[in-house]
Amino acid sequence: MSTRTRILEAAAELLAESPIADVSTRAVCEAAGVGAPALYRQFGDKEGLLSAVVDYGFERYLAGKRAAVPSADPVRDLRDGWDAHVTFALENPSYYRLMYSPTVSGTPAAAGEAHQLLLAVLERCAAAGRLSVSPDVAAQMVMSANTGVALVLITRRELYTLDVSARVRDAIHAAILVPTGEAVTHNGGAASALGAHLRQSPPDQLTAAETELLQEWLTRLTD
Repeated sequence: MSTRTRILEAAAELLAESPIADVSTRAVCEAAGVGAPALYRQFGDKEGLLSAVVDYGFERYLAGKRAAVPSADPVRDLRDGWDAHVTFALENPSYYRLMYSPTVSGTPAAAGEAHQLLLAVLERCAAAGRLSVSPDVAAQMVMSANTGVALVLITRRELYTLDVSARVRDAIHAAILVPTGEAVTHNGGAASALGAHLRQSPPDQLTAAETELLQEWLTRLTD
């Protein structure tokens, strides 16, 4: 195991035991069996270490997302993705608090990948005519609500019961999804489906500018 990995795993273990998701560099060095110079060479300072641990946490989160096999029903996959997100937070509360802490500067690259994976599921929902808003708007609504629910469940368990996750999930999905059986007749669903197909297979008969303009109109119709 490399020195970097030993330090990261030591910091992660200490964070898991910390009620405030914080650690001292001295404690990390002792747990990893390295001197302070080794830590500072690898991470620069404590903020750099915490940022690296955030990346480490997101990689653990993404491991499950990457391994998920899409089903024939994108709405089901969207629902399962929400539940998996909350489960990860409940099983890794210290990691999760740090992953979404405002004290950590910058947005980890892995967070961008998580967003893209969500967008891919929403694009499939749109192509099926099941999305009533654009994938971008839907992703913002889903991710912000999913993250908010996960954070309150791990920081305010005395105030919130686990079933709040399913209730908020269903409310958000009701706001962004076209009911089953209405995909063909729902204006937003039809526009969203056409927009998804346009992104997947731009028509040869239209110029790039015309395709972009049509995409803008469709987005306005859905949003």
